[in-house]
Amino acid sequence: MTFEYKIADVIKSATLIKRQEQRAVFISFLLVFVLMAAYYMLRPVRDAMASDWTNTEISVLWNIQFILSLAFVAIYGFAVSRINFRHLVPSVYGFFALSFVSFHFGGSLVESPIVLDKSFYLWVSLFSLFHVSVFWSLMADLYNKEQSKRLFGFIAVGASAGAIVGPIVATIAAQTIGSESLMLVASFIMLIPLPIVFYLQYLKRSALHNEQVNVDLAPIKIGGNPLAGFRNFVTNPYLIGIAAFILLYTAISSFAYFEQTNLLRDYNRDQRTQILALLALVVNSLTFILGFFATSRLTTKLGMPTTLALVPVFMCVALIILAFAPILTVLLGLQVARQAGNYGITRPAREMLFTSVSRETRFKAKPVVDVVIYRGGDAIWSSAFALFTDGLGLGMAAMAAIGAGISALWAGTGVKLGVIFDNRSEIADSSVKISEKNGSAEAVVS
Repeated sequence: MTFEYKIADVIKSATLIKRQEQRAVFISFLLVFVLMAAYYMLRPVRDAMASDWTNTEISVLWNIQFILSLAFVAIYGFAVSRINFRHLVPSVYGFFALSFVSFHFGGSLVESPIVLDKSFYLWVSLFSLFHVSVFWSLMADLYNKEQSKRLFGFIAVGASAGAIVGPIVATIAAQTIGSESLMLVASFIMLIPLPIVFYLQYLKRSALHNEQVNVDLAPIKIGGNPLAGFRNFVTNPYLIGIAAFILLYTAISSFAYFEQTNLLRDYNRDQRTQILALLALVVNSLTFILGFFATSRLTTKLGMPTTLALVPVFMCVALIILAFAPILTVLLGLQVARQAGNYGITRPAREMLFTSVSRETRFKAKPVVDVVIYRGGDAIWSSAFALFTDGLGLGMAAMAAIGAGISALWAGTGVKLGVIFDNRSEIADSSVKISEKNGSAEAVVS
């Protein structure tokens, strides 16, 4: 046994990644690392702007974001139908890279800095969901269902690693070259994924031998109706269930986000950028540990129903504690636990749900769920939060009690989705075995 094989066996023992999968998995890890590093350079800049505005102003922006997301997903559906599949994902990342260059150099052409700030806030918010949705669509297209349970947790660690590096760069840049220069740095980093995506498409055939997951990767177009994603979503109970899971999650994240924004109003923008970058660093360090050591083992040992319900149950308990002790330290602890649990456990498990749908559904309907439904949830819950706080005057304790009830519903939805996924996987596996058996019988006859 060569030294290379020994190393491969050690990696397999530690991470459950088989030898022939390791190159593709590590390249996938690198891809999401680069994407998240670029995003987390921009995220503290975006969130630092929010403390300059009232809860009602932010709520209005989130409602605009929903409309923007709706339009952009429709345009993306058209691109999915018309652009060669091999070029689709690189085109998306190249487009966003050019957009941030435009923000950097176009700022001098806008007379009102408030308009520029709010436009940048909206665009980064769109990018934050869209680039991740497209990435996981690609992953679901590369790996089969069995592989997704073992590999997605480790791949998600790449997101955490990038999310650790990004805030470090943002913190240093905020102190040295200023927050605005991060747009240019991030845009250049966004060009790195382009050759990586082409290489992963090659590894799908040469190393993973996953041609059966979808059609061959020749230069093809997915085709079909550009708006099929919306139609597939409203007619598919499975996708509606995933959407309900996301809507309940956005309720909890909106609560935490608004309270965090209110607490940062006393700081200037560069200070907020540094504080938020440090918070992101802590969150993603914990996420890295969870993803590397826990996520894959949770999904394989406990199953999807328990894995999807794990973080919601924890948040329900944490919010009950916050309702009785509505203080800053408890809120910050809850925020760290929520984000780390979501990125390290819930998000990878949620992405596994899309391995049991068709390619057209994955690339057209998935952005509807990931972007439109997510931003729709933001719009709904931000309006509710502004009403309850600015309108009715409810405090943190009352909002935490409401959040605990929502978390309980979130947990129940996760259990139901996990059961449906397991049933779909069993049916698919049975179909494959029958097909292979019939194929063997035909071979014997011939």
